[in-house]
Amino acid sequence: MPMLKRDDGVSVYYEVHGKGPTILLTHGYSATSQMWKGQIEPLSKEHQLVIWDMRGHGQSDSPDDPALYSEPATVADMAALLDEVGAKSAVIGGLSLGGYMSLAFHRVHPERTEALLIIDTGPGYKNDEARDGWNRNALKTAERYETDGLKVLEAGSAERRYAQHKSAKGLALAARGMLTQRDAGVITSLPDIRVPSVVVVGSEDTPFLAASDYMAAKIPGARKEIIEGAGHAANIDKPEAFNAAITGFLSGLPTRTEA
Repeated sequence: MPMLKRDDGVSVYYEVHGKGPTILLTHGYSATSQMWKGQIEPLSKEHQLVIWDMRGHGQSDSPDDPALYSEPATVADMAALLDEVGAKSAVIGGLSLGGYMSLAFHRVHPERTEALLIIDTGPGYKNDEARDGWNRNALKTAERYETDGLKVLEAGSAERRYAQHKSAKGLALAARGMLTQRDAGVITSLPDIRVPSVVVVGSEDTPFLAASDYMAAKIPGARKEIIEGAGHAANIDKPEAFNAAITGFLSGLPTRTEA
């Protein structure tokens, strides 16, 4: 089982599939890398696909120290994974929290970002009151995991219902430290994105439709793909349409030879 030992002592689980230019995909909150199993075959045909479990999730460590869960720590984990697989840069993408962290990664490492795959994602908030509302919900989520344990997953969307985790406490700490947002840095960075980007959203993912429109309008040259009949887990709900949208986008990128 491949594990990357980080400088802060946290071990992160990851998988590598295929060879070629690298794609790094990050799952949503309380999901795991296994949500991408339907994308492994089509995306690894011509690419080195890296999938992983964020700290507090899946087979990665769930440390007890709340300070080890944060947006900067997640971005640093992503950069370390690229180093581990020998990739100077990659196509960076993810769903929901994973998409937000992909935008956060680009903000810190634009030189390592070849393109962005932003899937069923929100970019955060400019308005402090709106961000506070999001954070209150994130903290309520943490409390549910602390009270009810992993059975909370049973009421989630597809990528959560099938997830296997070591610890409900890890998910609670991840909600407090990674799902909550501290500032408007990600949303205000959208107009500065200069890499090819695709915004993908399920037509039934009502809470994220407006956010997807906003990102597609604010990211220069962004492509938007609506997956008809899909909800929040567009890649699971309608895998054939989703895979066609992503591979179509990837086929239009400049040719790269580096892994």
